[in-house]
Amino acid sequence: MNGDAGFTVRPIGFLRTAQRLHHEAPRQSGLGRGGTGEIVLRQGLQNCLADLAGFSHLWVVSWCHLARGFRSRVVPPRDTQPRGLFATRAPQRPNPIGLSCVRLLRIDKRVLHVADHDLLDGTPVLDLKPYLPYCDSVPDAAIGYVAALPQAAGDHREWWSAKGVPAPRIYRERRP
Repeated sequence: MNGDAGFTVRPIGFLRTAQRLHHEAPRQSGLGRGGTGEIVLRQGLQNCLADLAGFSHLWVVSWCHLARGFRSRVVPPRDTQPRGLFATRAPQRPNPIGLSCVRLLRIDKRVLHVADHDLLDGTPVLDLKPYLPYCDSVPDAAIGYVAALPQAAGDHREWWSAKGVPAPRIYRERRP
């Protein structure tokens, strides 16, 4: 590939879900706390779903459409120390590509009903791949600095609390 010339990506569909704000979604899809949603594929792609119904989980490759810019070092939600961006799963990246393992509930024509996802409403879906435990799971993988972080920390850091300012209006309006 020569530079950026000719490189285009077109979504295969979009996610529809009640999770509209960053703080409404879990920090990772594999935590099993995400909501349900629907991946609505573009017209003409329904035949691509043949044989997918027998899988319990899918990899969803997505575009983090609400990410704005990136920093080379970020503080992950359970941490207090800045880490190199590529040692984190922050959605604000040079190319804000997301990778989520979701539970497939059922397929209706060109709509995939999914659960336990960490995606927001309107997320462009770039690709779908079946989750295969024999090659996608590495139980003894080393997890670097993450091994020392507290397990019970919250999913998201409320940055406004650290700055001593009120929460942004959109978060205040949505709280019960």
